[in-house]
Amino acid sequence: MSTSTPSAHKLADATGIDADAVAHGQSIKSVYVYEAPVRLWHWINALAITVLAVTGYFIGRPLPTMPGEASDHFLMGYIRFAHFAAAYVFAVGLLGRIYWALVGNHHARELFTLPLLTPAYWKEVFRMIGWYLFLVPKPNQYVGHNPMARLAMFCGFFLFSIFMISTGFALYGEGLGAGSWADRLFGWVIPLMGQSQDVHTWHRLGMWGMVVFVTLHVYAAIREDIMGRQSIVSTMISGYRTFKD
Repeated sequence: MSTSTPSAHKLADATGIDADAVAHGQSIKSVYVYEAPVRLWHWINALAITVLAVTGYFIGRPLPTMPGEASDHFLMGYIRFAHFAAAYVFAVGLLGRIYWALVGNHHARELFTLPLLTPAYWKEVFRMIGWYLFLVPKPNQYVGHNPMARLAMFCGFFLFSIFMISTGFALYGEGLGAGSWADRLFGWVIPLMGQSQDVHTWHRLGMWGMVVFVTLHVYAAIREDIMGRQSIVSTMISGYRTFKD
C-alpha cells in the first residue's frame, strides 16, 4: 500500500522526485555479457556490411553514364574502392572476432559453437520458434544469445560470411592477377563453381541473402527488446543485459 500523501504527490509532480514510486517500481537485474571488443566488432561489422551491400549493388548494376568526359569522373572507381576497403575490414574483423572467441568470456564463443547433441538446447530452440510465431506467451530469460539466435548467427552469419569472403576475394584475385595473395588463397573457388560469371552470380545472391538475414536480425532484436522483457539492442552498447520482473 502506498504511504504517500496528497502533498507528496504534488511535490513529486513539481520536482519529478518520487521515492515512493521508485520503492514500489519493478525491479531490474543486469548481467555483464558482451565485452568491449565484441561490442566494437559488432558495430564496425554492421557498418562494413552496409557499405558492402550498397556498393556491391551498384557494382552489379552500375549507375547510368555520367555526362562529360569519362576522365572527369571516377564514381565507379570510388564505389569499387569503398567495396574493397569494406571487404578488408569485414574479413580482418572476422579474424579478430575468432581470436576473441578464444581469449574472451564464454559468451564470446557462442557465435562459433553449437551444442547440437544437447537435447535441452533443441528444446529451447523450438520454444523460441514458438514464441516468434506467437504460440508461446513469453520467452525464457537468456543471458547470452537465445538458442535460436545462436543457431541463426552460426548458420546465417558465420558460415555465410565465410562464403562471401571466399567468393569475394576469389573475384578480387582476378583483378590483382595470377600469383597474387588473393589468387593463391582463393583462386580455387572459381574453377570449383565453374567459371568467373558463376562466382559473380553466387556472390550477388549471397549479398541479398545477407540483406535478408540482417533485416530479420534487426527485427528479432527489436521485437525481443520490446516483448521479451530483456534488453537486446542496448546490451550491444553497454555490455549489460537487463531483465525485468
